[in-house]
Amino acid sequence: MPTSDRRSASVTSSVEADAIAVVVVTHESADTIDDCLMRLRLAHGVEQIRVVDNASTDATLAIVQRHALHDGRVRFIANPDNPGFAVGCNQGARDSHAPWLAFVNPDLMVEADTLSRLRAHATGSAGEVLLGVDLVDEAGVRDTAARRRDPVFAQMLRAPGRASKLGVPPDDAQVLQPVDAVSGALMLLSRPLFDRLDGLDEGYRLHAEDMDLCRRARQAGAVVAVANDIRVLHIRGVSSRARPVFVEWHKHRGLWRYFRKFEAAQCGLPTQLGVFAAIWLHFGAVLMRVALRRR
Repeated sequence: MPTSDRRSASVTSSVEADAIAVVVVTHESADTIDDCLMRLRLAHGVEQIRVVDNASTDATLAIVQRHALHDGRVRFIANPDNPGFAVGCNQGARDSHAPWLAFVNPDLMVEADTLSRLRAHATGSAGEVLLGVDLVDEAGVRDTAARRRDPVFAQMLRAPGRASKLGVPPDDAQVLQPVDAVSGALMLLSRPLFDRLDGLDEGYRLHAEDMDLCRRARQAGAVVAVANDIRVLHIRGVSSRARPVFVEWHKHRGLWRYFRKFEAAQCGLPTQLGVFAAIWLHFGAVLMRVALRRR
């Protein structure tokens, strides 16, 4: 190969090794997706942006199409129905090829250096990692969902008030704070790790799929951690406000699936029945609160 060709190939390989593909799954996300995509287009290191829309009926798809017309990195997949968050994430990942994958919620507002700094943490780590960030709301309040421990449902039955608190306090002395699970609002990992895990579990529709992915990543030998030095604004629940019953149904269904997948085999039948009853009684209580709010 001529020297100039070798140099060109080396530069291309270097760029590709650092490139990030961002996957955004939308549903009724018109309130935030414009700002989200503009920020992603300005973000350092982003080579591909894949938006997977799950049957939005608002202006979401029109906004995404406008961004795609102005930026060749943006491509979208329009699902005719809503197959769920995990399915959308896997579709976007399969439609891209960059060696780093970042899953970003449509209500997440990254800064220009958010993803490149997160990737730098990942590449500087000794082994495989799945990383999240410090999430804050509009008032600057830190989100407890950014750092979580695995739920242990049998313990929750014995001490529901204490054991159901899954949040882990931030330890700002650690730049990368190992935790059991990070929030699915922003997750970054290498494509080889994602492929080895066979992506997200599409048996979940909404919620718990991020805990599932983090748990399987740890079982595969990766470290799951939060980058405490990277803070990102998360405007939570924009697309779920219009359909709270739908969201709560799939949230509780996801918890039951998570229990059956990771814990049920170690529990006796009485505990399994107790967990089932606790999850669905809680769902009933949530429905009552929703109904009262609507009244």
